[in-house]
Order: sequence, then C-alpha cells, then structure tokens
Amino acid sequence: MDVDEARSRLDAGTKFTGDELDEIWAVLPVVRPEEILGSWRGSEFETGHRFEGTLAKIGWHGKRFTSLTEVAPIVCRRADGRLYDNVEMAKGGASLWTVEFRGETTATMVYDGQPVFDHFKRVGPDSLLGVMNGKGVRDQGRYYYFRLDRD
Repeated sequence: MDVDEARSRLDAGTKFTGDELDEIWAVLPVVRPEEILGSWRGSEFETGHRFEGTLAKIGWHGKRFTSLTEVAPIVCRRADGRLYDNVEMAKGGASLWTVEFRGETTATMVYDGQPVFDHFKRVGPDSLLGVMNGKGVRDQGRYYYFRLDRD
C-alpha cells in the first residue's frame, strides 16, 4: 500500500480492522507538533475496540491545540451547541511533543493526568490519523484509532 491508497481508503469509510489501520498508519507521513496547532473535529473508526462509542456518548467534538503546552484533549459539545473542554474526562490538559512510536518520531499529545499518548500522522493538509497508546489502552493487543479534521 502507498500513501495515496491509504488516504483513499480512509476517505472511503470508517469501518476497518485494527490490522488495516495498522497498515494505513505505517505508510502515512509523520507530522511535527507545530504543524497541527488549531482546532480539530474528531471522529472514530468502527473496529470493535472497547473504547468505540465512548466519546460519542459524551458529545466529543475533537481536540484543540492552542500551543505546544496548552492542549484541550477532549473538547465536547453541550446540548445547546456550545463547546467546552471536558477536563474531568481528560483528567486535565495535555501538551504536544515529538515522540517515537513504531520506529518513527511524530507529533504526540501527552495527557497531563493519565498515562496516555495520542500519536498523529498526516492524512492530508487538514486531516490526521490518531492512535491512542498507553497504559490500559490496548484491547486484545489492538490500539484505538481516530481521525481529526481541521475545524
């Protein structure tokens, strides 16, 4: 698989196996933390991971990277449409770092209050593939993947 095929597959749907997302991840280009500053809308993939649906239940909208040290990892939408930082669910804020994952260094969001890392790779100019990593995240060896599109 090459980068163009990976992008096409991601743009075509949301239902994947963990192995398919691992394969797509492997060919996408890394991204620097400075390149992803701003607000992003999030969506998840249907993979059967135990976290699937959790973020939808809390009204997850996405993430906001204000600076390298000021990150709102879980931005949600209230019933009235207003956005808010769900600090309770995120257990605080986060920051952006360059971290090695699977042999590549790429932009990674590090949660302040829990042992969780969200690694990112570029799908396109305004879209990212994210994979959650950390203590207790894997489900039968599979990672939790999600997508971010610039808001």
